[in-house]
This record gives sequence, C-alpha cells and structure tokens, in this order.
Amino acid sequence: MTPYILATLFFSLGIGTTITLASSHWLLAWMGLEMNTLAILPLMAQHHHPRAVEATTKYFLIQAAAAATLLFASITNAWLTGQWDIQQMAHPLPTTMIILALALKIGLAPLHAWLPEVLQGLDLLTGLVLSTWQKLAPFALLLQIQPSGPTLLMALGLLSTLVGGWGGLNQTQLRKILAYSSIAHLGWMALVLQFSPSLALLALLTYIIMTLSTFLVLKHNKAMNINTLATSWSKTPILTALMPLMLLSLGGLPPLTGFMPKWLILQEVAKQDLALTATLAALTALFSLYFYLRLSYAMTLTLSPNNLTSTTPWRTPSPQPTQHLAILTTASICLLPLTPAILTLMTF
Repeated sequence: MTPYILATLFFSLGIGTTITLASSHWLLAWMGLEMNTLAILPLMAQHHHPRAVEATTKYFLIQAAAAATLLFASITNAWLTGQWDIQQMAHPLPTTMIILALALKIGLAPLHAWLPEVLQGLDLLTGLVLSTWQKLAPFALLLQIQPSGPTLLMALGLLSTLVGGWGGLNQTQLRKILAYSSIAHLGWMALVLQFSPSLALLALLTYIIMTLSTFLVLKHNKAMNINTLATSWSKTPILTALMPLMLLSLGGLPPLTGFMPKWLILQEVAKQDLALTATLAALTALFSLYFYLRLSYAMTLTLSPNNLTSTTPWRTPSPQPTQHLAILTTASICLLPLTPAILTLMTF
C-alpha cells in the first residue's frame, strides 16, 4: 500500500472520529462512525491473507449491524420525542438500543465474541488501531448518553470484567489475550461511566498508553504467541525485563500505572454505596491478573520448547526507532506517583 493511500485512510479515520466527537445530532454521529469503519477496512485487508480477509468481513458485518441498530434507534427516538439531540435521550427503548449498539461496536460483553477473532486475523499495528483509536468515537457517544441507562451500563461493565478475565485464561495467542484485556478494561470504564465521566476518560487514556506500549513491544520482538515470548530475552534483554512490568500494569498491580484507574474506580463505586459491585469488580480483576502473570512467567522464567540443539541467536542492533517505545514504556509503568496531581486536574 502506497504512502498516499495510507495517509488518506488515516486522515479519513481522524475525520470520522472528529465528526462523531463534535456532533450533537445522531445522523452526524452515525456518519462519523461509518467513515471510521470504511476507512479501517482497507487497512485490515491490506495483506491479502485469507485470515485477514475473514477478519475484515467479520468486522464489517458486525459494524454494519451495530450502525443499522444505532440509526434505527435514533430514528425511533426522533419519532417518539421529536428531536435528534444526542444528550436529550428521554425514552428508555431507543436509549437501551443505542447503548447495546455502541456496546457491540466497542466489544462489551455479552456482545464481545467478534473482537478476539477479528484481532487474531490482523497484524499487530492494525490491531493496535482497532484496540485504541476505534474505541474513541463510540465511547464518546456512551459518555453523552450515560445518565439514561445506569443499570444496563453497570451490568455490561461487570459482565465485561468477568468475561475479559475468564476468556483470556486458556489462550496462547497474544492478540487474543490482548482482545480479552480490552474487553475487561472497557468493562471497568462502563462501570464508572455514570458516576464519574472524567474518571472513565482517565481509565481510557491509561488503557491506551499501556496498550500502545504492549503492542509496540510485541511488534519489536515479532511475537505472536506465548512460546515466542520465551526467546525474546536473547534479542532485546532490556525490553524483556520491562515487559513483565508492563503486563502487570495492565493487570492493575500496584505500584504500577495500571493500578491508578482501578483504585480510583473502586473508590468511586464504593462511595456510591455499591460495596457489593466494587467487591465483585475487584474479584473479577483477579482473572485478568492471572493471565498477565502467566505471560510474565513465560517471558522471564521459561525457555522456548526446542527439540533441536541450537546456539543462541546473535543479538544484532534493531533498525527500528525506539524513542517512542521508551516514552510509552516509562509512562505505562511509572505514572502512579502522579495520582494526586491527576486528581487535582480532574476537579477543574
């Protein structure tokens, strides 16, 4: 794919997300989501591999179904209430349909089954775009209509944290594990969305930083499954030492960056007299932490299974730029001490 076509597709992605973020009318928001979907499809199918074409087809069908449901629900809302404003969702029926359509778009459980299969068929950089940038526009719409469906959002959030942890337990493919990680993190965001939108945005930003660094390290090591991780120590020893910390940060283990949003979310949910919900969310986080520990163990304490007697490969300097990787890795591990300053900024 030529640089001009790539630039056009990424520009279309940015324009689609910007239209959705800036719109207050359901038709404009729907148009931005459609631009997003159509722009990423050529990126997903650019390698002409049958698995990539299958993933692209699945993604297109799911996104088309979600967009059709969203459009139908917004027309129903306009018919019942006489207006198209996103923030004026008064009737429960179209509100429920729109929340479920947006949950299908971003992969919240129980509408999550497409995400691991689609992500498994993509290369790591396209999977990174799908896991981060493609969540922004639907999440912004959920943020605007969140006071209308609190019980449904909490149920989706709790179920997503459970499914995201449970589904990743028996996986060996790293892209599927990261897909279930995405489901679990989105569940935490949906859980606190109605109580503190700024905290949900903080959780989204932290998730994007940690996912960026994880995907880029896997791309640097050309790692696709757990066995490949075991050989990475001979190629990039410093990154191999830092990667378990990044994975445990994704799992929310203190004193790493990923502990900050989970800690604040549990605190906020407990403040709303929902101690049982906070306890269940904390328990479901143990599932996710288990498979992150499993990945860390595979990287640092095991050797790749190899029946042939072979020598250690030469560790040659990598031609890939690493400055951005250093910044993202540091941010995904060391931001917890800035929690008081971040809380102060969130109050303004």
